[in-house]
Amino acid sequence: MTRHFLKDDDITAEEQAAIIDRAIAMKADRFSEKPFSGPQTVAVIFDKTSTRTRVSFAVGIADLGGVPLIIDSGVSQLGKKESVADTAKVLERQVAQIVWRTYAQAGLDEMAANSSVPVINALSDMWHPCQLLADLVTIKECFGKTAGLTIAYVGDANNNMANSYLVACALAGMNVAIGAPQGFLPTEAVVDRARKIAATNGGKILITTDPAEAVAGADVVVTDTWVSMGMEAEAEERKAQFDGFTVDENLMSNAGQGAIFLHCLPAYRGFEVSGEVIDGPQSRVWQEAENRLHAQKALMAWLAEQN
Repeated sequence: MTRHFLKDDDITAEEQAAIIDRAIAMKADRFSEKPFSGPQTVAVIFDKTSTRTRVSFAVGIADLGGVPLIIDSGVSQLGKKESVADTAKVLERQVAQIVWRTYAQAGLDEMAANSSVPVINALSDMWHPCQLLADLVTIKECFGKTAGLTIAYVGDANNNMANSYLVACALAGMNVAIGAPQGFLPTEAVVDRARKIAATNGGKILITTDPAEAVAGADVVVTDTWVSMGMEAEAEERKAQFDGFTVDENLMSNAGQGAIFLHCLPAYRGFEVSGEVIDGPQSRVWQEAENRLHAQKALMAWLAEQN
């Protein structure tokens, strides 16, 4: 059976830990593994604009001895004249893996159901699992572990990033605290899923509308943009809705000693995070951004072995 990576818990806690450790090892010896030598081709499909995802996958595939085939959906037949299922059947005969940054999770599920090669979720409306692997690599580098640490996510929690933080960090044995305004909390289904995973892996889940309570004693503080793609016209309105949820020096003072700050980027200084925090000594955002490369290389190499 083909292994895919469509959501954070498509891998076990043990597999997640192995991928994180492999990423750190590959970062230390960047060209040590060549699973795509030949070279084999990996299709990387973009329905949405991208900087870090596009660069990290293209460079990572080349580092692994392969050729990245970058496909912008606007110049392909995908989802227009040709179904997702038919596209999968065309690609599986020519590429080693399929990476897709898209809108609906349902499209990824359909692609995977019709592909004999691994399909990787590079972002969907429900999950952003590759970003979480990079974050966990960064956390492991900074603290030497993930288990037993507390991560606090503050801001808009009714989105793919909060979903992935809940599930992936629970899988890593971390305590997860979510602080968001009423109306912007994660869905009960995702919270229940995370609580079940946490119960197995030694962590706890806290959901609150008080950002200071969420951040209290945290080892890692994270946030995401309040103004996602397509919401630019709502920027000022959303800024008012999230009043008090900016990760600034005052909010960070509630975190534990030695706490770090992460952000998946792009960031809007003065909205979800202050310039003093994201550009300050606690910030690890550039290390985190680089780790997209190493985490995704480890994931692709791992998937190549499974299939």
